Amino acid sequence: MKRIGAIMQRILSHMRKAIEEYKMIQDGDKIAVCLSGGKDSITLLHALKALQRFYPKKFELIAVSIHPGFEFFDIDFLQKICDAVEIPLFIENSNAKEIVFDIRKEKNPCSLCANLRRGVINSIAIREGCNKIALGHNQDDVLETFLLNLLYTGNIGTFSPVSYMDRSKITLIRPLIYTPEKEIRRFIRKNDFTVMPKVCPMDGSSKREDMKQLIFSLTKNIPMIRANLFGAIQRNLKDWKIK
Repeated sequence: MKRIGAIMQRILSHMRKAIEEYKMIQDGDKIAVCLSGGKDSITLLHALKALQRFYPKKFELIAVSIHPGFEFFDIDFLQKICDAVEIPLFIENSNAKEIVFDIRKEKNPCSLCANLRRGVINSIAIREGCNKIALGHNQDDVLETFLLNLLYTGNIGTFSPVSYMDRSKITLIRPLIYTPEKEIRRFIRKNDFTVMPKVCPMDGSSKREDMKQLIFSLTKNIPMIRANLFGAIQRNLKDWKIK
């Protein structure tokens, strides 16, 4: 693993703040890190490995990945990422592509696909003795989900920093929720990391991408909009008040 640089130090600062404010990690945790091969999951894996070196609460890490059935999903690529940080990788096959695109022919497939993947990931975590699953959602994802819920469903909400699943007795944690996407991109670029090419046909054309463009457009006239939206989420959503 490469020496921790200034960018990773900033990411660790954001991540440790989130972990401590929302009590994401406890002594003895075994955490399954969801690894897709994208920039967020690669950054999360490296950041948690770096945190493991000095964090006072001791925890174990594994990486888990789902083969969704797309032709260009690169297993060897994921294995090299994990070998570099000495974290074991567990990959399971999924029929998500067949169900979502071939059978159901979903026009808005993201929710169904996420549910299918979540079930497989939970199964791996339970089988490998993990009590927590770490997801790579960043600060931009929080804002985009908030706007998706507000504009498309009329609900005020986004995903929680920590979510306990009663049926599986697994806790979901999102350590990167305070980390802006631009810092993740900078970390990947600075370290010359390769990311897996997008394999989903919906990438770049989803409603989430529309929200990303909306925030970008609004920022031109309202420079503080990101900070204002995030502050509103922290102050007003009860799922975020678990300190």
